[in-house]
Amino acid sequence: MVELVRSGRTPEELSREFEPTAQSIANWVRQADRDAGKRSDGATTAEREELIRLRRENQRLRQERDILSKAAAWFARESKANPNGFSGS
Repeated sequence: MVELVRSGRTPEELSREFEPTAQSIANWVRQADRDAGKRSDGATTAEREELIRLRRENQRLRQERDILSKAAAWFARESKANPNGFSGS
């Protein structure tokens, strides 16, 4: 679709012929231009993918931090309850 628009066809005529909305086709063209470095008004596909990956990694690291924090608090309580280091198990 992007190549068809670049060759002179309008998103509106392609929309009538192929079903996606003209707005979707125009969005694809803009994103392809960003990816090619022709536009700088938004993130490239690679930047978006990296952002998604970093957000997932950040979420995983927060979960790990929370688990470790809870474990440390639990061990601190256990060591106060059993000053000799014996858990009684």
